[in-house]
Amino acid sequence: MNAPPHFPTTGLVLTGGGARAAYQVGVLAALAQIRRDCGVWGGVNPFPVIAGTSAGAINAAALACGADDFDGTVDQLVKLWENLHADNVYRSDSFGVIRTGARWLTMMSVGWAIARWRKAKPRSLLDNSPLRELLERVVPIHKLNRMLLDGHMQALSVSGSSYSSGLHVSFYQAIKDFEPWERTQRIAVRTPLSISHLMASSAIPFIFPSVSLNLDGQNEWFGDGSMRQNAPISPAIHLGAERVLVVGAGRMHEPPGRRVQVDGYPSLAQVAGHAMSNIFLDALAVDIERLQRINSTLGLLTPEQRRSTKLRPIEVLVIAPSQRLDDLAAKHQGDLPTPIRAMLRGVGVSGQGEQAKGAALASYLLFEPSYTGELMALGRHDTMSRRDEVAKFFGWDRYTQPMGMYKLDPMPAARSQETSRGLP
Repeated sequence: MNAPPHFPTTGLVLTGGGARAAYQVGVLAALAQIRRDCGVWGGVNPFPVIAGTSAGAINAAALACGADDFDGTVDQLVKLWENLHADNVYRSDSFGVIRTGARWLTMMSVGWAIARWRKAKPRSLLDNSPLRELLERVVPIHKLNRMLLDGHMQALSVSGSSYSSGLHVSFYQAIKDFEPWERTQRIAVRTPLSISHLMASSAIPFIFPSVSLNLDGQNEWFGDGSMRQNAPISPAIHLGAERVLVVGAGRMHEPPGRRVQVDGYPSLAQVAGHAMSNIFLDALAVDIERLQRINSTLGLLTPEQRRSTKLRPIEVLVIAPSQRLDDLAAKHQGDLPTPIRAMLRGVGVSGQGEQAKGAALASYLLFEPSYTGELMALGRHDTMSRRDEVAKFFGWDRYTQPMGMYKLDPMPAARSQETSRGLP
């Protein structure tokens, strides 16, 4: 029997975006379906390297901790997001909102007076303590080391941004001795990952409280990993990925023409939504464009010149929403819990459908089945519409015999049209 071919190590990059991360689960469900349709069975994890940021870090950790049964883990993620409600993620009852959001907004308006007679130091708009309780139940982080030792995983990276030092940090756990990398204002730290790392990575600025993590023997306060992350694909490449699937949480390219929604001075919700788009979405598009330029440069080099550089070709496939998630959120703003709607009305989030205002901000907080279910359906649709491209990227279109005929290493893959990427 011929020895099995060598397949490139495939990395998965899951970006941030609060409730928008439901889209990623739809993409993953479609990938599992395409693989089965191509006759590839066995539950082998197709992503030995996984890098996640913000809410994407939660999905990434769940996948990594269930890497011995990829299809089963994806099914569990689907069920989780299908039944997720806002109160599973943050306090949405009246008392909880008064303790955090109402006090936070009050401090912004008349805090100068209150501070004289009351020690009120709200840490965030919302209290996300329910999220920690949820993660402790559904993400068996203690299994990660076993997944690494058994060869189901090569590395998992979770990124956070330090409010204390200003550094963007990629915390990673790996089976190999990867050399930690360091770039301007961003570093990598090898450490056993925990639920606290997931909480820190998904702590949306202003919305959720920061989390204390140990960095070089000192505790620093960390927030959402999408902040200051100017190279979202970089961790996966540094951890050995030879090609990468990137699942975004927003449209990579807007349709042509101007888009004017609301007249008048922008509300706080509009400004916050615009800022979050910059934090969560823009860096990915810029990183891909930069890597494309590196790819073009590598293509101009001779083989000898390419051997003398540390840059190497990395094939990348990007799957991102084909629709504006702000527009989808606008249809479901009314599904937010009443106390949350009342609080957000103070910053300009109101209405529903065509009358909705502040939908960009709401799109990150709409942890409700009506919205997350539509996002997952969109993720499935966008992926299935590119079925042939996906199958070719992974090499699943080449299988003509059952997967059990020989052991794979550890992911079936083939070089399709090579899109070279550098090591940023």
